[in-house]
Amino acid sequence: MSAPTTTAVLSVGSNLGDRLAHLASVVDGFTASGDTVVAVSPVYVTPPWGGVEQDDFYNVTMIVTGRRDALSWLRRGAELENDADRRREVHWGPRTLDVDVIAVRDDAGRPVFSATDELTLPHPYAHQRGFVLVPWLDIDPTAVLDFPEGDSARVADLVAALDPAERAALQPLGADLPSGPVR
Repeated sequence: MSAPTTTAVLSVGSNLGDRLAHLASVVDGFTASGDTVVAVSPVYVTPPWGGVEQDDFYNVTMIVTGRRDALSWLRRGAELENDADRRREVHWGPRTLDVDVIAVRDDAGRPVFSATDELTLPHPYAHQRGFVLVPWLDIDPTAVLDFPEGDSARVADLVAALDPAERAALQPLGADLPSGPVR
């Protein structure tokens, strides 16, 4: 039996090495796997999150569709991180590539929820992170983040609720990656 068709919102970041090339490798990697890259946000330069001293990140948010379940999106992202020589030495520390699954919807548009040791959906910090929300809003102005309790929030409202200093710290790079449909 083949996997269902789902749509995932992914947050991708890099702050080591050739950051643009690392971000582009994710677009290429999902496309090479037969997935459809629906949209890629502009690249943002963002301060690190989590209190570890390090260089700024380049971040994008992507929307991808493919014959995958939610866990398969996470595992493919981890493969791409490994291909970029990602090292997990310091929690929230510097990294060549970080691919987070933010939210997944099934082929009927219903949110997919997960609460396992391996995958929590929606991403537990998505509603707090400007570097996820602002680029997501760029590529989907009607985006909604659904929660397992039955609540939902418009991404535009979550962006508006961010600390103004956090919003101001997100700077467009002025360079974009290829955007969908890429295949």
